[in-house]
Amino acid sequence: MKKKSFAVFGLGKFGESVARELAQIGAEVLALDIDEEKVHEIAPYVTRAMKVDVCDMETMESLGLSNMDGVIISITSNLDASIMATIICKEAGVPYIMAKSGEEIHSTILKKVGADKVIIPEKESGLRVARSLISGNFKEFIELSSTVRMIEIAARADWIGKTLRELNLRKRLNINVIGIRDKNDIVMNLDPDIPIKKEYSFIVVLDKRDLPKLMKS
Repeated sequence: MKKKSFAVFGLGKFGESVARELAQIGAEVLALDIDEEKVHEIAPYVTRAMKVDVCDMETMESLGLSNMDGVIISITSNLDASIMATIICKEAGVPYIMAKSGEEIHSTILKKVGADKVIIPEKESGLRVARSLISGNFKEFIELSSTVRMIEIAARADWIGKTLRELNLRKRLNINVIGIRDKNDIVMNLDPDIPIKKEYSFIVVLDKRDLPKLMKS
């Protein structure tokens, strides 16, 4: 499965946390900021980092934004730059544009010029945003410790009709299935030979180092 790719404009606290988490859980990340020091600091943790002025059209056109699965615009200190970046990404055909907003009027403008979702960072953490972007299959994501995660993930198309015994997820993906949600009911005492249904979701526990493997599977 091809890795998902994202560009993050603006490497303040929120943008940096989104970029780092996306990279950690298996995405290709292009991190962009006008501040060269911020670019230098994040470079070891992402696929590529660049100093970019969003008003420099020639540079913006060279970024390959049309190939991205999504763009996160985390610029609030400069409203014009935020709007310009949103417009450029929209015109490039980016399929999903998420923009950070500092106030209601800013949110309204960003939606008008093409942002698919506008968020207020005080209400949504960078980590949660990154996890929602990397996989629409993730329904819940809980940190049990610094290394262990519990995730609820929707049944994948290639899992439907197979049994847990056939899937052998512990061996293939190094994840432990501790329960299955069937609509509103959670079954903890699992029968490994019952075929998986489309409406099932899995509650699994895994080491955070195995997240990239889960994303690619």
